[in-house]
Amino acid sequence: MDLSKIARKLDLSDSETLTRKAGEFRRLSDLQFNSSAIGVGEVCKAIICLEIAATRLGILFDRSNAIKLSGMSEKAYTRSFNLFQNGLGFKSKLDIRELAVQFGCVRLVASVQKGLSLYKDRFVASLPASRRANADFSRSVFTAAAFYLCAKKHKLKVDKVKLIELSGTSESEFSCVATSMKDLCFDVFGISSEKKDPRDAKGNRDMLDALPEKRKCEDGGYLSDDNEEFSRTKRRKPMDEHAYNQWKSSVIASNNLTKTRVLSKRTRQTSLMEIKEKMSK
Repeated sequence: MDLSKIARKLDLSDSETLTRKAGEFRRLSDLQFNSSAIGVGEVCKAIICLEIAATRLGILFDRSNAIKLSGMSEKAYTRSFNLFQNGLGFKSKLDIRELAVQFGCVRLVASVQKGLSLYKDRFVASLPASRRANADFSRSVFTAAAFYLCAKKHKLKVDKVKLIELSGTSESEFSCVATSMKDLCFDVFGISSEKKDPRDAKGNRDMLDALPEKRKCEDGGYLSDDNEEFSRTKRRKPMDEHAYNQWKSSVIASNNLTKTRVLSKRTRQTSLMEIKEKMSK
């Protein structure tokens, strides 16, 4: 697909530097990943590469016109753009204050900053000393997840889908990070009705070991809200077994009664046959 023709349709024909840069990004994307595997055709790929190049060069780019030309919906185009940008190594950065202004949640700034700082400290503390220097929290997904959890805790509505798009990540990765944050920093991000046993968490188990407040002093185990339910289940078990035994006894008795009736019927039939034979003689 000729980038120059697409650039002219997007009113970008005057910038040869932009076209060359977009061509570099398109060739690099062909080496890095298969764009067709994520549902992006050649035309859309060229448009996305032009937008990435324009962003990097500081050139104005009309995204609404680009979306119309790509033939995709705004949501699908944004998702594809984020995937390309991340695949090429251009990580989008989110600012907490900008998010707060954009979503009308300015009072969340301090809470998000506190939660992110606490999460980083606890996560790093759980890692082996040799890996702590390599811990990377620069990705926007951490900021977006922390912002979403704080908004949810304060009962403020934010568009989760839009947050995921702004962070340039996938929904599964966003959910994974959010779950990890709730497990490790429940005091900041958690909601009391959602509290669960940390042993059931599928996140970083080493982090749970680093939090002594989640253990019982007497036996070193974890605190759990399910203990009461578990005890009720144990009390209910003998009752279930007793009911089962009663049912089993009734079935066996019914079967024995049926067998007795069948044998009695056969005995009567045999007696009648013998009488008939004697009378015929």
